[in-house]
Amino acid sequence: MKTKELFAIFGNPVKHSRSPLMHNYVFKKLHFKGCYTRIHLLDGAKLKETFFAQKLSGANVTVPHKEDAFKACDEVRGFAKDIGVVNTLINENGRLIGYNTDADGFLFAIEEFKNIQKVLIIGAGGTAKALSMKLKSSGLEVSVLNRSKPNLEYFKNSGFETFSWEDCPLCHYDLIVNTTSAGLSDENYPAPLEILRPLLEKSSFAADAIYGKVTPFLKLCKDLNITYKDGADMLLGQGVLANNYFTKGRYTLEEIKEEMKKSFSF
Repeated sequence: MKTKELFAIFGNPVKHSRSPLMHNYVFKKLHFKGCYTRIHLLDGAKLKETFFAQKLSGANVTVPHKEDAFKACDEVRGFAKDIGVVNTLINENGRLIGYNTDADGFLFAIEEFKNIQKVLIIGAGGTAKALSMKLKSSGLEVSVLNRSKPNLEYFKNSGFETFSWEDCPLCHYDLIVNTTSAGLSDENYPAPLEILRPLLEKSSFAADAIYGKVTPFLKLCKDLNITYKDGADMLLGQGVLANNYFTKGRYTLEEIKEEMKKSFSF
């Protein structure tokens, strides 16, 4: 009898993650012998060591370890090679293979937002890199706002317009995206309110990568009557793609999506 394959999500924090519920539900409904758990990892440099010590077949990676995951891989494939950010890991015959499913998950999430041309991304971490590059490659005009200027060097060198708190112009953007962890385990805004409010007042849409709670960022969007989304649809989109890697293409994306969507009702 075949034993169950083990999968996990690495992060800090990680106890809030819905990924185990999502993937275990799909495994059960599609009769795949797999089990998915959480691993609270403090030191991203120990990701590869921990992955193989736990005998994992695959894993997801959330903040703040996505760039460490890229460094840990023996081989990186697809879009992740261009951005240096990995959120999905596969054990392929003892070699660690990395992918990025965040960006396509985000495009799935904002499909209903129409006529978007200008996007402002708040934050400069792994998720910001994935989304900015994907949106730019889709023909959108993308700017990046972050507290510290040194962390913006990657974006500046990649041809993006970048701003810090000190020099951010309060102009119009069709979509503003929070990719920071502000509001996840605190009540902070992703940028100072004197910057954030006037930016949102001029925007049409907003999205937060955080899911499972109405963050201060989203509360402000609601107060300003802006159409917004939390990270649930993004989570679903990237989760479907990751599960397809975990199950080695055994099921179609539609089969996985149909079951994974049901897990969000729990």
